[in-house]
Amino acid sequence: MSSLERARCSLKAHPLALDAAIAAGVLVCMVAGSFVVPRDGHGVTLGVRTPDPLSLLLMLLGAAALVFRRRVPRTVLAVTGVFSLIECVTGDPRAPVAMSAVIALYTVASTTDRTTTFRVGLLTMTVLTAAAMLGGPLPWYAQENLAVLAWTGIGATAGDAVRSRRAVMQAIRERAERAERTREEEARRRVAEERLRIARDLHDVVAHHIALVNVQAGVAAHVMDRRPDQAKEALAHVREASRSALNELRATVGLLRQSGDPEAPTEPAPGLSRLEELAATFRSAGLPVEVARADQGTELPAAVDLAAYRIAQEALTNVQKHAGPEARAEVSVVRVGPNVEVTVLDNGAGAGEAAVPEGGGGHGLLGMRERVSALGGTLTTGPRYGGGFRVHAILPVETRTATRTTAPGEPV
Repeated sequence: MSSLERARCSLKAHPLALDAAIAAGVLVCMVAGSFVVPRDGHGVTLGVRTPDPLSLLLMLLGAAALVFRRRVPRTVLAVTGVFSLIECVTGDPRAPVAMSAVIALYTVASTTDRTTTFRVGLLTMTVLTAAAMLGGPLPWYAQENLAVLAWTGIGATAGDAVRSRRAVMQAIRERAERAERTREEEARRRVAEERLRIARDLHDVVAHHIALVNVQAGVAAHVMDRRPDQAKEALAHVREASRSALNELRATVGLLRQSGDPEAPTEPAPGLSRLEELAATFRSAGLPVEVARADQGTELPAAVDLAAYRIAQEALTNVQKHAGPEARAEVSVVRVGPNVEVTVLDNGAGAGEAAVPEGGGGHGLLGMRERVSALGGTLTTGPRYGGGFRVHAILPVETRTATRTTAPGEPV
């Protein structure tokens, strides 16, 4: 960094020192300008005259007042205006004391609003110009009198332009900061939604398959001694359920890989096309499940298709865990207007997850409700008249949410 740049940074860091330097420069200009003497209206020439002591004193006081122009700009304008007014009336020839008033007027205009600038600037121009024209030693039409009007107008205009530029730059910075905050908030929101979605998928996968493994392992342990063939069959179901759980967990966790990772899963997300396969896994675990489809082969969006599958999976898992050994389940998928409705009924004695014993309540019903709400649908759950439990989800075929829910296996 050069010495000039270091000096500039030091002055910006100390505004009072900067104003003192500006005041000294203005004083030098005013003193130098006091040696310029008009000559017969044919231009100016440099003279060797010495300014009047009163003019020197007014220039010195006006420059000294500018040191405090940032702290009390209007007071400094009033003080320098009075000094300029005295010089306009008494100076012959006139010294450029009005330069200090012009700088003070610029400061007021650059630190206040446009209305105040207009009022203060108009008052300053009127008073100083009228005093120079009416009370000064020169004729009212002299160039020096018109120069007072011009320079005060330039000071007010320049200050207002600087204030407008500062306001524009501040607005640009605020918009940029607000946009940055918005981007960060949107990124955090998307991360939170993605974490919640992955948590729901992991819960559905683990709850479903672990429930099947638990049932089949219990069957194998019960018949191991008396019917080994049936025990082997139950253990085969355990192995198949655990393999399916591992595959789905791998696909779900694989979404956390980068998009260019060759090991990222390419297998499509499960949907209603695998509903019969899902029902078969429960039948093999001893839960009779009937499936009825009346959706006329509707092609659902990936998010809706996944949600419908997960709702059926979680509802059947709850039946398996809580409805009792003699329970039966029915799954129906119906297209009704712009919606597809998924209903899971059972005739067991339980009441869904609300009946989990020993305070072991899970998040299945909550996860189903979150899935349906994210797609703009509705979910109703509750006991059936005469026993059993009912889960009924209405999912719009065209999702109404502004933010599309990403299904596992789709690019995030």
